[in-house]
Order: sequence, then C-alpha cells, then structure tokens
Amino acid sequence: MAEEEKQFALQKLYVKDVSFETPNSPAIFTQKWEPQVEFNLSSNAKGLQENLFEVSLTVTVTVKLEDKTAYLVEVSQAGIFTLGGFNEQELGPLLGSFCPNILFPYAREAVSDLVIKGGFPPLLLAPVNFDALYSQHIQQGQPQPSAPGSSSVN
Repeated sequence: MAEEEKQFALQKLYVKDVSFETPNSPAIFTQKWEPQVEFNLSSNAKGLQENLFEVSLTVTVTVKLEDKTAYLVEVSQAGIFTLGGFNEQELGPLLGSFCPNILFPYAREAVSDLVIKGGFPPLLLAPVNFDALYSQHIQQGQPQPSAPGSSSVN
C-alpha cells in the first residue's frame, strides 16, 4: 500500500470574534501617553472532518495608563486548513505552530486597525516565534492537537 500523499491547504480565512473596549474614554485621552501593555496569545485547533481542521488564534492586548485601562482589544483570527497524509507527530506542530504562524499577520493587522479606529496611537505587535511557543507547550506536558478533539496553546 502506497503512503498517502501529503496535502496542506488554507481553505478559508476569517475573523471569528472581535472585541474593543475603552472603559475610561474620553477622560483617558487627556492623560500623558505612557502605556503599559499586556499581551496574551492562545491558539486552538479542532478537527472538523477528515483532513479538515479549524485553527483559531486569539490575541488579547490590554493597555493601561497607570491603573486605568485605556483599551482592551481581542481578536480571534481563524482559518480552515486541509491537512492530509500527515501522521500524529507531524500534525501537532502543523496545527500548533505552522497554522497559527499563518494566522498571526491577519490578527496583528486587525488589532492595529481597531486601536487606530479607537482613537489611540498605532500599536504594532512584534513577531511571535510559534515554534518556540509550541515546543514550550509540549515540554509542559500539554497534549498535542489531534483530529477528534481540541487543544489550546497559551
């Protein structure tokens, strides 16, 4: 029996969820802009059907001036990927690192657009090393994403 040919394709790219809050506006706009930025990232992969997976990447940024929240932005960028002919050891890194790496520039752009439209100075998120995050996730004993279930990489 011949080994199944490997297939990888991005089928669909979409924003799954968006949130932007400015709880202290308009007063926050009168303060000196010396922000403290908190950045959180998580990804989730789940099987939809044979060889078809949804991977979502959630970016959450909270920006504060002293003890007041200037804004909180959260974007969940998702994609549907075809991954055929890969074994479990290959699927994990693809779903936990490679796919989120494809999604990140889109999430980054959505965050930036929301921040600017919210009236704040531009926020450009630094690149993320998803390979390192995935390796750290595995070393912590977290399960690899698999076809039937889902897993989260924080």
